[in-house]
Amino acid sequence: MSFEALIARANAIPDARDWRQFHDPKELMLSLCLEAAELLPHFRFLSEEQTHAALADAPGREAVENELADVLFFVLRFAQRLGVDPAGVLNRKLAKNAARYPVKKARGRNAKYTEL
Repeated sequence: MSFEALIARANAIPDARDWRQFHDPKELMLSLCLEAAELLPHFRFLSEEQTHAALADAPGREAVENELADVLFFVLRFAQRLGVDPAGVLNRKLAKNAARYPVKKARGRNAKYTEL
């Protein structure tokens, strides 16, 4: 499904309920941060192995997927309200990061591009 189709679906429920009045950019950004924070308890204090085990459990995976969907909803809604093309900005950022972090210099390292 394209970003345009996802944005249209993300807008359908709030628009039908006259929630645009509550979805100004500030409120959308606050909601995005809150929803992202709701992912934290699912991973806090877990090793990578424990994380994979928790995600193999259907209820645990569903809870994480629900929070991730909430984050994506607010990203798409925020982009729509600001007139930002999410696919376009992501592609530009990926290209910029690829140039900043050349494989020969960055492979296996977590240093910032200014330190490579």
